[in-house]
Amino acid sequence: MNPLQAFRSQLGKLRRLAQPYFLPVEDTSGWQFLLLIVALLAVVVGSTLLLLTGVVAATGALIPDLQARFLPGVPQQVAAIWGSPAGTVVMVLFVAGLIGFGALRSKLRQGRWLPWLLMGVITLLILVINGINVGISYIARNVDNTLVAYKADEFWQVVAIYAFCLVLALPIRALQSYLIPKLGLLWREWLSGRLLNRYLQNRAYYVLNPNDEAAEEIDNPDQRIAQDTASFTGTSLSVTVEIVSALLTFLSFIVVLWTISVKLALWLLVYSVGGTAVIVFASRKLVALNYDQLRLEADFRYGLVHIRDNAESIAFYRGEQQESREAVRRLDGAIRNYDKLIVWEALISVIQRSYDYFSRFLPWLVIAPIYFAKEVDFGVFGQASIAFSQVLFSVSYIVNNIDRLAAFSASISRLEGFQGKVEAINRSEAQRDLLAEDAAGSSTALLVRHVDLVPPGSDRRLIHDLSLEVGSNQRVLVVGPSGCGKTSFLRLVSGLWPPAAGEVERPPLSDLLFIPQKPYMILGSLREQLCYPQDPQRFSDEHLRSVLEEVRLGALVQRYPDFNIKQDWPRLLSLGEQQRLAFARLLLNSPRFVVLDEATSALDVATEQHLYDLLTQREMAFVSVGHRPTLRSFHNLVLELDGQGGWKLMPAASYTFNSGV
Repeated sequence: MNPLQAFRSQLGKLRRLAQPYFLPVEDTSGWQFLLLIVALLAVVVGSTLLLLTGVVAATGALIPDLQARFLPGVPQQVAAIWGSPAGTVVMVLFVAGLIGFGALRSKLRQGRWLPWLLMGVITLLILVINGINVGISYIARNVDNTLVAYKADEFWQVVAIYAFCLVLALPIRALQSYLIPKLGLLWREWLSGRLLNRYLQNRAYYVLNPNDEAAEEIDNPDQRIAQDTASFTGTSLSVTVEIVSALLTFLSFIVVLWTISVKLALWLLVYSVGGTAVIVFASRKLVALNYDQLRLEADFRYGLVHIRDNAESIAFYRGEQQESREAVRRLDGAIRNYDKLIVWEALISVIQRSYDYFSRFLPWLVIAPIYFAKEVDFGVFGQASIAFSQVLFSVSYIVNNIDRLAAFSASISRLEGFQGKVEAINRSEAQRDLLAEDAAGSSTALLVRHVDLVPPGSDRRLIHDLSLEVGSNQRVLVVGPSGCGKTSFLRLVSGLWPPAAGEVERPPLSDLLFIPQKPYMILGSLREQLCYPQDPQRFSDEHLRSVLEEVRLGALVQRYPDFNIKQDWPRLLSLGEQQRLAFARLLLNSPRFVVLDEATSALDVATEQHLYDLLTQREMAFVSVGHRPTLRSFHNLVLELDGQGGWKLMPAASYTFNSGV
């Protein structure tokens, strides 16, 4: 991909990430979004001119003496603008901008007017600050001239005007410093919520399988949602504001510079374009290195979180050395990449400093000859230096911020790649779920018809041409050697994996519940643990206590009589207690069909029999995976798998466990 194609690709990614907060992407084009941005600028410029005209009129009527002292020449400039075609053009664009926003008002719903309003206010503040800076350049010129001419009274008058400009600029700068991060915070809240919602919809979090390091397409989604969104929104706004500010600064001060010396203005443009081209060419490697650094840092952080989450297991195994080696391996990857990164950053820094140092000579080289020829006054030196530095800073934005822009480009790729992948998964999964719902209809049974089971991303066929029906009050035990596909079959039955062939009909999702061997413990209170995924307020304390008593967890009630207490439940409860808590959760949900994956493996035989009796008493149908011979008495049928595609279905009463199962 050539640089132009790469740039266009990045712009497309940026639009898909940035535009939805301001304008829907689905039913609007990129041109409409760009035109709305232009309309915003037109409205802001028109508002600024109207505001300035109002200030001049008010001060001229109320405090004419102070206006003449602190706004010298401003009323004449405003009158000149209105008397020229520029005033008419600005007002026409102002009205056209308002019409543009009015035409798209139906698409600026759901709070989308707020970011446009904040962006308008921020742009207005930038315009005002820019106008003050232009005025300060003339003030600096007058200061030098009054000093050279020994005019003390005029000097102190100019200094007073300068102080007035500073006092006026301070609150504007403070407000701007607040509004930019505030808008970034609102944007981050919206974008993070949007990505999180899509991540948790249609099992996208499950399909992505982020812990598979061999599949590096989408790594560390937690970092992308939490950290990359914050970086993207904050950097996007700061870069946008800086570009707008640079553009306005360029337009304002190039006029000042052109009036001083056309030659200096032309030399400046040639110098800045050449320097930008050199720095862009030299910094192409930075984008790839920054992208890799984000990924490697996230991998290292995930490894540390993994150690924290599995601290007890690691301590039991005395696995500190192995964990240390793995953590150091991840750290070394980040260190090696960062070592390359700082080399390239140092090279870019040398180019940037050289560019900055040589630029300081240009105004002297051009202005000195015309000063010695007495064609300009001494104050022009100061004004030319200010104007030159302002214009150079604006046109050298890429040069001065190349490392930041490279990191920003990397974050765009990571975040947009995650967004695109999640949305693609949502579309495919939603379509599959819709087909599954149509197939399920009002099914009162679990039906498997001529199904082939092949794990996603694999070509190994675990089950071939299986047909099975699990009706009300029917119980099926799935057995077979380790690795034959028992848990995979449960994933198929629960709808996590699609069949490679055939079809599966399921009852409504509210009537089907899956209980894994290691129950899922959420981050929350005991009440939330028990009621998950139902509303915690749906059940009374008495109901929760009775269910815990039923699953023989009465001691837990005595230890924690307050159901709102929050603890580290996975570490606090043994696996057997967690499995009994999962059965309590099952009883509260009361589904008609249950899928159990060795859900009683950590329990004694008596407790296991008691829990299965509870399911039988509630007339639940269930499909179980297990190895214990005692499980046979709780089931009607046994499905035996061999892992090669073969299977047998037989009455549980006639099935005999052997050592191979």
